[in-house]
Amino acid sequence: MINHEKIEKNSILLLVLAIIVVSIGGMVEILPLFRMETVIEPVKGIRPYTPLELAGQNIYIRENCAVCHSQQIRSLRDDVTRYGHYSLAAESMYDHPFLWGSKRIGPDLARVGGKYSDAWHVAHLSNPRSVVPESVMPNFSFLMTRGADLVDIADHLRVLRLLGVPYTDDMIANAYNDGISQARADGDAPGLKKRYGDKVNVRDFDGQPNFVSEMDALIAYLQKLGTDVDFTTFDPNMDPRDQLVNPVPEPAPEPAPEKGK
Repeated sequence: MINHEKIEKNSILLLVLAIIVVSIGGMVEILPLFRMETVIEPVKGIRPYTPLELAGQNIYIRENCAVCHSQQIRSLRDDVTRYGHYSLAAESMYDHPFLWGSKRIGPDLARVGGKYSDAWHVAHLSNPRSVVPESVMPNFSFLMTRGADLVDIADHLRVLRLLGVPYTDDMIANAYNDGISQARADGDAPGLKKRYGDKVNVRDFDGQPNFVSEMDALIAYLQKLGTDVDFTTFDPNMDPRDQLVNPVPEPAPEPAPEKGK
């Protein structure tokens, strides 16, 4: 039996034992978090960003949009009423870095995808006060004249794959062409959608059909946010192991009690 009096009177021994106990507890709590599949429930529809959307996310980060806009809808009534279904962990599982934000000088953007037209986004980004008179957002009209940086986008996909994002060799090999194609009406839509899914937006986003601009990339990114999950079929109470393939099971009716019992 351990003599606790000896441990409590010996400060060095107490310190060493405390460090050992805390280290073991820390490893038990922290190490599982390094495996994404152990902390994030699988949700049908979640996909990685296309090359053009990823280039748009890079612009979003470069211009510090996360300083004024959050991308996390809390489960509070006011948040859900204004912005829609609360955010799921799986929706940002492929974000490196996470862009949840901590301020809402502007509205939350977690479900902005499909809420406004491309033309609205072009007008809002070029001159925010033309559509929202009280806006304090700066103008980003220069995005119309800058070409989207897609030259090294394949390397970006390759690095993200090392971090756990499921980009395939085919996605990486076609990254540049996919980035160009997504912003052109005459692009290789079948090839792009085969790699990323039918829900990918393929069109000229900024109204310049012969030029893939940073405006194209940023709008493609914004129009993707919050659109992966079909919340008409999503059931938060369903076993995560069944979320991807099985329908929500109907509870079996309880048998009626027999008379006299």
